[in-house]
Amino acid sequence: MSFLSKLMFWKPDHPKVSVLRLSGVIASGGGAFRKNLNYETLEPVIKKAFAVQKQNAVILCINSPGGSPVQSALIGKRIRQLADKNNMPVIAFCEDVAASGGYWLASCADEIYADEASIIGSIGVISAGFGFTEAIAKLGVERRVYTSGESKSMLDPFKNENPKDVKRLRALQTEIHEHFIAHVKSRRGERLNEEEPLFTGTFWTGARAKQLGLIDGIGVMHSVLTERYGENVKLRQITQKKGLSSLAGSSARMGAAISHELIGEIDQRHHWARFGL
Repeated sequence: MSFLSKLMFWKPDHPKVSVLRLSGVIASGGGAFRKNLNYETLEPVIKKAFAVQKQNAVILCINSPGGSPVQSALIGKRIRQLADKNNMPVIAFCEDVAASGGYWLASCADEIYADEASIIGSIGVISAGFGFTEAIAKLGVERRVYTSGESKSMLDPFKNENPKDVKRLRALQTEIHEHFIAHVKSRRGERLNEEEPLFTGTFWTGARAKQLGLIDGIGVMHSVLTERYGENVKLRQITQKKGLSSLAGSSARMGAAISHELIGEIDQRHHWARFGL
């Protein structure tokens, strides 16, 4: 055996964890200037986090105001699938906000920690839009829509609201909301303290969320992990491979791409602004 091999043989086996950062709005797609959280981009990273040999836990660092319920569910299911397959504890640490879909992701963990001032909860479903019927009338614009199927133009923003369409939307929201509630109850179980309604879309500070059983403790990642695994715990940051994205091309194409990114950024800011961020 070589001298180097002997050194490696006697090297102490320090505790180690993989750290997966989930930061941003949960939505399909993305762009050069904004990175959404979605299953397509995260699946390889999640798989990589759970593939580390002889580790003690997988850590989720969450900072998200939510977004797509479908993408939230897909990401969460993949995390749980690999956690159960590898018998691996998952610990979530919430930063500024883990709300709506962000809390869905947090509740996929076996334990949840947050800061006293973190925003936690918002277990509900929202759909927002605009109505332009009076605006196009003033501009003298005639709306022409032809469909096959009476509900194909449901909630068209350029037409007056149809009570039947609104009723249908609310039914869809209720169904998704019930799915969200079932997920939280299945993950948090008897830890939930329903001394006040938890599933109305309300959100709380981390301190109050702990009292309600939405999280397990107040604490930051390094302090909690050091206390649990010791000073020598090794944190392995799991990141995506950075590809080269280019906006090369005509000025018109570049302008269109930048405009698209700006619109996306405005939409993202709307998600964060709901929580005063």
